[in-house]
Amino acid sequence: MYFAISIAAFGVVAFLTLRDIRIFRRTKLESYRRGAMKGMAAMTLALLGVMIVQQNPNLGLLLVLIGLFINKKGHREDVFGNAGTVERFLGKTRGTG
Repeated sequence: MYFAISIAAFGVVAFLTLRDIRIFRRTKLESYRRGAMKGMAAMTLALLGVMIVQQNPNLGLLLVLIGLFINKKGHREDVFGNAGTVERFLGKTRGTG
């Protein structure tokens, strides 16, 4: 059970990090670069927690939780305009297809 929880949390962090990387590559906005860098640190910590959770569930889930806190959303510029939910989910920006 703990392993599944930690894998799900890692998946969320990885998805958000990859989305920030994609948006940064398209827009070159500094806030998305910082978000991607924080996300990579959070992914590393969460992955370490996933690997540890089998031997020590408390320590593994603690590392995953710290990774989630590192990945918190900071200030970001509006790159979506009036895009819908699916476009925001996929990280599409204004002027891109």
